[in-house]
Amino acid sequence: MPTPSENTLFGMGNPLLDISAVVDKDFLDKFGLKLNDQILAEDKHKALFDEIVKRNKVEYHAGGSTQNSVKIAQWMIQKPQKVATFFGCIGSDQFGEILKKKAAEVHVDAHYYEQNEEPTGTCAACITGDKRSLVANLAAANCYKKEKHLDLDSNWELVKKAKVYYIAGFFLTVSPESIMKVAKHASDNNKIFCMNLSAPFISQFFKEPLMKVMPYVDILFGNETCYTRFSSSQGLTGPLRTDDIAEIAKKTQNLPKENTKRQRVVVFTQGKDDTVATVGEKVTMFPVLDIDQNDIVDTNGAGDAFVGGFLSALVQEHVLEECIRAGHYAANVIIRRVGCTFPEKPEFQ
Repeated sequence: MPTPSENTLFGMGNPLLDISAVVDKDFLDKFGLKLNDQILAEDKHKALFDEIVKRNKVEYHAGGSTQNSVKIAQWMIQKPQKVATFFGCIGSDQFGEILKKKAAEVHVDAHYYEQNEEPTGTCAACITGDKRSLVANLAAANCYKKEKHLDLDSNWELVKKAKVYYIAGFFLTVSPESIMKVAKHASDNNKIFCMNLSAPFISQFFKEPLMKVMPYVDILFGNETCYTRFSSSQGLTGPLRTDDIAEIAKKTQNLPKENTKRQRVVVFTQGKDDTVATVGEKVTMFPVLDIDQNDIVDTNGAGDAFVGGFLSALVQEHVLEECIRAGHYAANVIIRRVGCTFPEKPEFQ
């Protein structure tokens, strides 16, 4: 199989600096946080980010859904470095500098759009025992501007270098016009454009931009909750009203498509249950790797990790079954650790 070159994989999304620290119950109570919860930051949480960094043993990681996936793809590939390019918006501040450093440490070629209006997006992971409460402040991640970054010649050259593109559905809330430009480029040049349904609210509240980009999507990822919501939101106007997973996958595969040289592939994960994928005209179930429940530390990054593993095999032109096997391996590694982190090297054959 060919060794991928630099900038073969392109990702664009909401970059967040993940900040994790061990806290006590008083800290959670002070900011009204619940165990094992995930929320968007409100005004009452602003002081939380300043306070958590003063704690002992603070860990920083480059985060955000798409950035997580491309950094895991890079980890799986190992060499060469900078196979993965990433675009997103950060603030001109200390957290932005840390994020740049952390992206460089995992050998992702990150090119951020930096602005002064909003601070760098952050996600605080407040750890108490084996539980964690996540508080995300998107801030600068919401400020990406196509004309000030993606449209610049030097940046667009990086887009053109890629052969595989991946954007999580979350970015539909920020810059759908940027997604459309990249998706059309991929389609016009018979390259592979991948997207993720990301969360049920995307299908529900961002249905219009999602369906505008759908004809350009070659590979669509999601979990069972996302697909069920996608199915019901489409069922209001079309023939997708069903709870049968195989039928949802097949009908999603057959939605209108621009580049008819590539049949759409639909892949959705179901936690510990089989991953479902369209393989040609069939829908196939792929069992995940066994794991002792006691070895599971944190499942939050499992979906991003699966996509990252999948993409690492895809850019090396492996068949779909191998891409799914790589995805299962990456997810299996990540759920044994806190946050979307990984050992120095993968043990994947």
